[in-house]
Amino acid sequence: MSGLPDLPLSASDLETYRSVAAGAPPAADQDMGRLLGLGLITADPYQPDRYIAHDPRAVAQRVLSDTQSTIARALQCMADLPAVEGLASAFDPQRWYGGPASEWLQSRDEMNARIGEAVRDASSEMLTAQPGAPVDRDPAVQRLGMDRVLDLVGRGVAVRSLYTAAVREHAQTRAHLAAITEAGAEVATLSEQFPRMILIDRTHLFIDNHVMAGERDSGWHVFDRAGVAWAHVIHQQLWARADQWRDGRTSGGVLTERQRMILRLLDEGEPQQRVGPRLALSERTVTKELAAARSAVGAKTVYQLMAWWGREGNA
Repeated sequence: MSGLPDLPLSASDLETYRSVAAGAPPAADQDMGRLLGLGLITADPYQPDRYIAHDPRAVAQRVLSDTQSTIARALQCMADLPAVEGLASAFDPQRWYGGPASEWLQSRDEMNARIGEAVRDASSEMLTAQPGAPVDRDPAVQRLGMDRVLDLVGRGVAVRSLYTAAVREHAQTRAHLAAITEAGAEVATLSEQFPRMILIDRTHLFIDNHVMAGERDSGWHVFDRAGVAWAHVIHQQLWARADQWRDGRTSGGVLTERQRMILRLLDEGEPQQRVGPRLALSERTVTKELAAARSAVGAKTVYQLMAWWGREGNA
């Protein structure tokens, strides 16, 4: 760091200082630059090739004071860096740097450790997609997952977890999901295939390894803004097609999948005129599907239909 003294002193420097302090001349080939630079010695103006020693305690105090000032300036410089980085919003948006791309995590332990770090710092949401077939897990592992969800929900973090439809028939997983939904998490199931992912605060994305063949237990921590935002959209689309799940019951049977997708978006606060573009449907098709849904549940108006959805259809 600029401004710091040229330390440590070498054994030769220390011996040279002792010689000068004792009134003896230094060795002819001795480099005096470090001792002179620190102010431990100065050239004797009356005797060529001789030097005058100075109190090392005073030198040490001066060096300490100068070093503390240098460190204080460095800390202030670091504190000012966010303001410099904040100028990115004024930079050409087409060239905006999204941040470091990703980190390869070579084992499940590394993945779990990094996910744990991100979960501890989560402040807004955690979205997961778990496509694996349900299996009987170690109760300790189940408790760890449950504790993690309870902690997140308790801190006001929204939790949405997407599972394969096979979990409906798996007793241990059903019990786990019943507990987390009761705590406040949202769960949905999907019959189609989908990729595994964990999204935290639209900042962290964890995915399986699709880069290196044979590395089955490894994965990637992605924190590129564009990549994480794209994965967030994918999760939203999967969620819109999934069945909301509480205690193993779904909204299936009475309504078609398309009707449920429309009602989910309306329930999330999407205006009716924007539902069509979200689902690649025409406004006329959305109107017809809502009419069919009203007929199916015996509702006369969309308001009655949404009341039914909140009471029974979305359960």
